[in-house]
Amino acid sequence: MCNLYAMTSSQQAIREAARVMTDRTGNLQPLPEIWPNTLAPIVRNAQDGRELVMARWGMPTPPGYLKGHRVDRGVTNIRNPTSTWWKRWEGVAHRCLVPLTAFCEPERLPDGTSRPVWFARSDGEPLTFFAGIWCQWTSVRKLADGETTDDLFSFLTTTANQEVGAIHPKAMPVILTRPEELDLWMMGPLDDALQLQHPLPDNVLKMVHAPPVGSY
Repeated sequence: MCNLYAMTSSQQAIREAARVMTDRTGNLQPLPEIWPNTLAPIVRNAQDGRELVMARWGMPTPPGYLKGHRVDRGVTNIRNPTSTWWKRWEGVAHRCLVPLTAFCEPERLPDGTSRPVWFARSDGEPLTFFAGIWCQWTSVRKLADGETTDDLFSFLTTTANQEVGAIHPKAMPVILTRPEELDLWMMGPLDDALQLQHPLPDNVLKMVHAPPVGSY
């Protein structure tokens, strides 16, 4: 599962690629390491067009998995969008694009340890997007903070392609690279939008030593 990614492209690049009308992120700095339960930019639909905002990574955990836990750290990867728990947030109002420049999967080594392996686009373009959903939710994310109300997000996963499967055979994030894919995910009928839940073709990604840095 992808529990680490990077977003080092500029705000302008995100705005242009995702056709953002309103940017509410302020002075967005490069984010070379985005971990679960931290803030990151997303693009979502609003009344006056798409907006770029900050949200916390990790959608609400289904209640059955929270028994005995005082903290909800969130669900970062969504494999089964047909689940009743997720379907409430799959309409156009709750779909989002999650900008990234690279994502990381752990490689298991023979001695039982692991090391991070980063994946980026092989065509040299730094920016791409996860297909995500978002919601506003009240919960305890950190004991020290108590109960808070946050904008939360996560993204869909699917079967792994050749490059990712060599490191993490079970799954990879759903990644959108073409403008028509971004529009379909954000505005299309649900059945059509969910057709995007498939792996990228082989050779579209490459392994890199560190996240690429976009132009700022």
